Amino acid sequence: MGNCFSDVEGGQQAVGGGYIPGTQVVGGGGDLNDAVDYFFRGRGEYALSTPIELCLSASKLLDLDILSKSDPMAVVFTKGRDGKLEELGRTEVVMNDLNPTWIQKINLTYQFEIVQPLIFHVYDVDTKFHNVSMKMLKLTDQDFLGQASCVVSEIVTKQNRTLTLNIHNGRGRGNLGTLTIRAEECVASKNVVEMTFRCSDLDNKDLFSKSDPFLKISRNVETGGFIPICKTEVVNNNLNPSWKPVCLTMQQFASKENPLLIECFDFNSSGNHQLIGKIQKSVAELETLYQTKSGANLSFPGNREKVLKGRIFVDKFVEKQVYSFLDYISSGFELNFMVAVDFTASNGNPTSPNSLHYIDPSYRLNAYQQAIMEVGEVIQFYDSDRKFPAWGFGGRTPNGSISHCFNLNGSPSDFEVVGVEGIMSAYTSALHNVTLHGPTLFGQVINKAANIASHSVFCNEAKYYVLLIITDGVVSNLQETMDALVKASDLPLSILIVGVGNADFKAMEILDADNGCRLESSTGRIATRDIVQFVPMREVHSGQIPVVQALLEELPSQFLTYVRNRDIKPLNVSQLAYA
Repeated sequence: MGNCFSDVEGGQQAVGGGYIPGTQVVGGGGDLNDAVDYFFRGRGEYALSTPIELCLSASKLLDLDILSKSDPMAVVFTKGRDGKLEELGRTEVVMNDLNPTWIQKINLTYQFEIVQPLIFHVYDVDTKFHNVSMKMLKLTDQDFLGQASCVVSEIVTKQNRTLTLNIHNGRGRGNLGTLTIRAEECVASKNVVEMTFRCSDLDNKDLFSKSDPFLKISRNVETGGFIPICKTEVVNNNLNPSWKPVCLTMQQFASKENPLLIECFDFNSSGNHQLIGKIQKSVAELETLYQTKSGANLSFPGNREKVLKGRIFVDKFVEKQVYSFLDYISSGFELNFMVAVDFTASNGNPTSPNSLHYIDPSYRLNAYQQAIMEVGEVIQFYDSDRKFPAWGFGGRTPNGSISHCFNLNGSPSDFEVVGVEGIMSAYTSALHNVTLHGPTLFGQVINKAANIASHSVFCNEAKYYVLLIITDGVVSNLQETMDALVKASDLPLSILIVGVGNADFKAMEILDADNGCRLESSTGRIATRDIVQFVPMREVHSGQIPVVQALLEELPSQFLTYVRNRDIKPLNVSQLAYA
C-alpha cells in the first residue's frame, strides 16, 4: 500500500487523533501507519488492552520463623490455555514482616474481552537465600505461606481498584492472613489538547482537479528524527480545507515545547502522496497561533527551502482531560448483559445430534451454549446484580403463536434470569417448550433491548447494555434490522452477533460497520455510531481465536464513543483529576 495510512475508506480516514467525541480512530496497514497503530494500541487508544501495574500488600501472614518473623515474597501467576500456571512477576523480599507492603509492582496488560485469572502465592524466603536475586530463587526451596486468587476484572471494577483476598493453603485451611491488590493504570497523564486545523491557498498538485489534502503530524524524538502520531482525514478537491478536530495526548507530544512536524499532503489512492508543504511548530506555538488568530506559512523542502503562499491556521485550541474505559468502570459504571437465541427451524431438530441446539448428554457445549458461556463469563463481572434479560426469537411458543421476542425462562412477564447459569438453564428448558419455526428477525429483540437502555437513560443510571444475539442464519428482513440498529445507535447499547453453523453470513457483514460506512435507515437517517460486532463462529475457530475475544474487541471503544459524545464523565471525576 505504499505510504497509505489506513485501509478504511481507501486510506482517507483520520488516524491517531481520535479522542474527539464522535470520531472513530482506525489502525491499518502501511509502512508508517504500522508504527502509529502500534504506538496507540500500546497506550490504550482502542481501549481494548490497557497496561496496568499491581501493587501488593499483606497482613497477618503466617509466621514460620522461630527467632524472627517471616521474610515474605509474593509471586503472581496466570493460567495458560492448558491450565498450567505461568509466572507474571515477583515482588522483592520484605525482611522480618508479617504485614508487608511490597514496592516492586507487577506489570500486566488488562484485556477487557478476556477472563484473566490471577493466582498469588506468598512465600517465606529462607535466610540463606537473602543474597540471591529474587528472579533466581527456586520457589520449591522456600516455605509456602499461602495463596489467593481472583480475576483481573474483579480488581478493576472495585472502588479505588483495590481488592482484598483471604489467604489459604489451597487444601482447605484458611485464616492465613489477607492479601490486598491495587491496580493502577500505566498512563502518564489524562491531559489532552484538542485542535482544529485549517489551511488556505494550498498549491494544487492535481492536473484535472484540485488537491485532496490531509495533515500528518509527527513528534520529535530524542534520538533524532520524527515519529508519526496522527493524521487528519482527507478533504477532497479543496485548496482551502478545514479538518475535523484532532486530539493529542501528553504521551504523544511529550511536552508543549517539543517540536511537532506538520506536513500537508495531496492524497493519492496509490499511496504515493505528494507533499504540498510543511511546518514545524510546538504545541505552545500552535496555541499562540490560535490566540492571535494568525496563520503560519508552509514551506517546501529543497536546496533552498521555499516559503509558500499556503498557510495553516488553528481555529480551535482546548486543553481537556480524557478518561479511560477503566476510569468509568471502576467509578461505578456497569455493563448489563442481555442475550437473544435463535429458535428458527434451520437449526435442526434439537433431539438430533446434528442439530445446532442439541444438548449433549456428555456435557459438551453446543455452539449456542459456548457463545453464552464465553461472553457471559466476561460481562458478568461488570454487572452488580447479575440479573440478565434473556429472550428467544423465531419460535412457536406454548400458546401456539410465532414470537420474535419471547422470554427464555417461559415467564409471561419476567424476562430476567440470575447469572450465566440461569441463562443456560432457561435456554435448555425453552428447547423442551418452544417449537423451532421462523423466520429469522432481529428487530423486535433489538427494540426490546433499546427500550430497556432508553429507560436507563431516563432514570439517569450509570449503565451500558450489551445484547448478544446468537443465530444460525442471515436475517430475513435486513432493512427492519437496520432501522432498529440506527434507532438504537443513540442509546447506551452495543450488539454482539454470533453466527453459528455453516450458513453464508456474507450479507450480515453490512450490519457491522467496520468498513467505515455507518448504517442508514429506510427514512435516510444515519446511525450516530457503530454499535454492532458480527462474528461467524466457524471463522473464529479456524483462526484459533477465542470467540469472546473477536466479539468484545470493539466494545470498550463503542462504550467510550457513547460517553464522550455526550460528555459523560466518570462518577468519581473529582478523584480522577488528581490521579
